[in-house]
Amino acid sequence: MTNQTSEIKCRLEIAKSIAHQAGKVTLQHFQQTELAIERKSDDSPVTIADRSAELLMRQEIQSHFPQDAILGEEFKDLSGNSGYRWILDPIDGTKSFICGIPLYSTLVGVEYQGTAVVGVIHLPVLNETVYASRSQGAWHLIGDSAPIPARVSNRSLTNGCLVTSQLDLFEHTSRQAAYRQLEEKAYITRTWGDGYGYLLVSTGRVEVMIDPLMEIWDAAAIQPIIEEAGGTFTDWQGNPVFTSGEGIGTNGLVAKEVLEITRQYSNKP
Repeated sequence: MTNQTSEIKCRLEIAKSIAHQAGKVTLQHFQQTELAIERKSDDSPVTIADRSAELLMRQEIQSHFPQDAILGEEFKDLSGNSGYRWILDPIDGTKSFICGIPLYSTLVGVEYQGTAVVGVIHLPVLNETVYASRSQGAWHLIGDSAPIPARVSNRSLTNGCLVTSQLDLFEHTSRQAAYRQLEEKAYITRTWGDGYGYLLVSTGRVEVMIDPLMEIWDAAAIQPIIEEAGGTFTDWQGNPVFTSGEGIGTNGLVAKEVLEITRQYSNKP
């Protein structure tokens, strides 16, 4: 085992641990009627659960890897000099969370010199997790059962499922036509996507998850998971990046068909 492989493995173990710890913090506030909801400058909601969960993750990371940088949704960036950067979203799907919908997730990503090398998607209410690190495969864990390999499906789009997070984002980005074309090709379409949708792709239950708008803390954890599970994670042009502000996760089999549509609408306004 190379030194870098060992370093990544250590970070994966901490990433899994803090995702579960942060998830437990969110459960303390889930479906609580007295939960206070604030609005950030972009009008997106935030709660004490978001902030408390991210603070816990930051403290754990700093105690184990004090030289690593940290980027999170709720607090200021922390610089580092190790080449590693943690990218955190304590509650991906805060709108679902505040409505009492159990499909929100905690996302933990780690990049090394610009490459996403570790990813964890944890659904606290469902107690379901998928995680991966580069060249070590993707793994699926439900409750206390032993992890099993996470693998994408081999279904076509005409026999498969298309998932997204929020339909009005296609309108906001002038991409309604792209969604309509994909919807026509898919056997079934559903929402309640967010991190959950990408977990479904990586475990073979959904063929495409698409986001016309996507923050870096939403995408960093997802790319290594989807790719290690045998699928693709790209921007709308087909570039395998997590920093583009958009995202498409597929089982690989349908990637060409999906990109033939999205490339026509890939220029963000």
